[in-house]
Formats: sequence, structure tokens, C-alpha cells
Amino acid sequence: MALKHHSDHHLRFTQQVENSRNYVLPFIEEAYPIQPGYAILEIGCGEGGVLQPFLEKGCRCTGVDLDQVRLDLGNEFLESYVKSGELEFVNQNIYEEGFLKKYQGAFNLIMLKDVIEHVPEQDKFIPYLRKLLKPGGKIFFGFPPWYMPHGGHQQVVKNKYLGMMPYIHLLPNVLYRGLLKAFGEADSKVTELMEIKDAGISIERFERIVKQSNYTIANRKFYLINPIYKYKFNLQPRVQSPLISNLYFIRNFFTTCVYYLIG
Repeated sequence: MALKHHSDHHLRFTQQVENSRNYVLPFIEEAYPIQPGYAILEIGCGEGGVLQPFLEKGCRCTGVDLDQVRLDLGNEFLESYVKSGELEFVNQNIYEEGFLKKYQGAFNLIMLKDVIEHVPEQDKFIPYLRKLLKPGGKIFFGFPPWYMPHGGHQQVVKNKYLGMMPYIHLLPNVLYRGLLKAFGEADSKVTELMEIKDAGISIERFERIVKQSNYTIANRKFYLINPIYKYKFNLQPRVQSPLISNLYFIRNFFTTCVYYLIG
């Protein structure tokens, strides 16, 4: 079921650039206008496509990721910005002492797009990010709520029929693992999806961590149809109805993406 962009690196990069330019950047600027010279960090940046529109606005950008192969592609795709010193890619864990020493209090904006749902111990991670922010800085999160139809990222599996099944990630662990194996998924893929299951985050849990970490929500938007689906599936993005987005917990099941800006 793996989609074309999973193997086509240039297509994935182009989709991320367009999604960032048309949806991520405008959402952030609704509450926090981006100025030339701003220092921006993207965590889990991959090839750096999300950063390109910010580079075009004259920002100085840093992308950090643990996958060196994707960073190498970013250095290729965004070579001119790297050579000019406007962009740097870093292969490092942000918890490492050397990373914090170099970047403490360095950024006007931190971005995590489709990342927080993969991060363990989010109640530790989200407050830690404040150490990297300048005073008055903001953090952007975009992620699929765990309970949405494909919140378990099951679309990455090999079997196309299994990948199309909604809500299967909500099965008890033993049943979900058994289902993945029954459809012939490799042990490595089963492990990956079970780790995603452990880290999945709901709207309510995210907002609870934000509040406990003494952040304020500067902006938020819920989508019935995730903006990235425009590029992946040719579906037009659609903002979630307030009637649904205000229904505590129930909203998770029918919201494919949420955007937050906190600070």
C-alpha cells in the first residue's frame, strides 16, 4: 500500500514544499508573522521541504534529523541555501549536550510536522523544546490525532488491502500485531508500527501537555481532510466543522490532521 512519495524522494520533497507554502506558513503567520532573519529549527526535517518557503522569506534555517540519508538528499535539493549559509542540516539527537550547548535560546520558531506522534515521552519532550526558543518564540506542531482512521500510519504497510483498513491500529496490541503478521508484514515493519502505536497522541493529551508545560495556544486548526492529502490523493483540504471540533474526544475519530502554534 506504500504510496509513491514513500519511494520517490523528489516527489515527497516537492509535496512538502507546496504544503508548507500553501498551508503551514499561512497558518503560522495568522498569529506570528515571519520576518526576514528569523532563526528557524525544524525537528524531523527529512529532506527539508517544509523549510524552503521560510528560506524564501529570508529566514536562517536549521534542519535536524536522525536519518542521514534524507539529510543528504536535503543538501542536494537545497544546495544553494546550504552553500550560502542560510541553511544547515544536522544529524543529531536534540537531547545531546552538544546540541543544547550550541542552540540553547537560538530560535524564533521551532517546527514539528508529522513528528510528535513518533516521539516517545512527549510530556518530557514538549517542555524541553522551550530551552531552544528565543524569548517570545513559538512552536508549530502538525500531526494526525491517534484515533483518526489511519492514525497508526498503516498506509505504509506492504499489503494494499491492509493499508486501506481504517481504525485497525486501535485494536488491542496482541490483535493488531497478529493482524499485521497474518497479512505478511515483515518483523521490522511490525515493530515500527507498534512503536507508532505506543507514541500515538490524541488532541486532548497534546493540549494537556501544553497546559502543564505552561505554554499558551496561539493558534489551532482542525482538518477533516488533511492539506497534504491534496498532493497525495488529489483531495481538497477541508477544515473540520466546529460542531465536530468542539466535541471532546469524539473529534479525534473524524479529524485527520491538527495544526497548533504554541508559545
